[in-house]
Amino acid sequence: MSATVRSLGYAVLGCPDLAEWRRFASTTLGLQVVEHAEGVLRLRMDEYLYRLQIEEGATSGVTVLGWEVAGPEDLAELAARVEEFGIAVERPGPEAARARNVTELVRFVDPDGLVSVELFYGLTNALTPFVSPTGTEFVAGRLGLGHAFQLVKDPEAFQLLYQGVLGFRLSDHIEVNETTVASFFHCNPRHHSFAFVPVANDDRNRPVGVGHLMLESTDIDGVGRAIDALSAGGDKMTATLGKHTNDKMISFYVESPSGTGIEYGTGGIEIDDATWTPTRYQSAHYWGHER
Repeated sequence: MSATVRSLGYAVLGCPDLAEWRRFASTTLGLQVVEHAEGVLRLRMDEYLYRLQIEEGATSGVTVLGWEVAGPEDLAELAARVEEFGIAVERPGPEAARARNVTELVRFVDPDGLVSVELFYGLTNALTPFVSPTGTEFVAGRLGLGHAFQLVKDPEAFQLLYQGVLGFRLSDHIEVNETTVASFFHCNPRHHSFAFVPVANDDRNRPVGVGHLMLESTDIDGVGRAIDALSAGGDKMTATLGKHTNDKMISFYVESPSGTGIEYGTGGIEIDDATWTPTRYQSAHYWGHER
């Protein structure tokens, strides 16, 4: 397999209240807010034009995950492999690419029929440096914006798509309970850029879709400032500060104005494929992360 996904390039989220997202992004997360168009906000965290796009409307949550590839040859190869897998691929053309500020993209719907998956190359660099309103710097760039954790109905289909078709490599597994296991996959040195856990169709407390996006600060001070800000701003912390077993990240979780969780952390390990061996953990946490 030659062509593979390189990183999580961007995500698109819907929300009913852009003003609340504007406040949350700048004061709590330390992201740079860019007014893109009527009803649309873009959020910067590094040298690229944006990493998160927030669209005002009735639909809440993550609607698009944009995965970066190396170039046109890789894009064509991956699109063909997705079609061979049995998923229809849309090639929307230059206008759609311009709207995303990329050179070229294709898109398809994930196996659960909920999230649009976009493969692209050539995300536009900004002409000005990233400036965080809280002074926070992020681990992004070649590693992408962070990771996405998705709750899925068909784990076998997601594993075949992400690992078998898109070229992700297994990082490890975490036991959720006696019958359920969460799976973590990497596409670059970041410990994982995509993870999923199966949920039952009748589990109303855990609806399918992207449960959270992770953003990584370069130091613990950025995490501490975010905790202070969310307390002052009345944001809903959904899990307290804790340390994960698999990627060793120290993080907390907060609910975004889209309803999607944001994991905000620091200290995640990186993987060297030449020496990495996937393993298994009985818990997701060494300590903390109390819900």
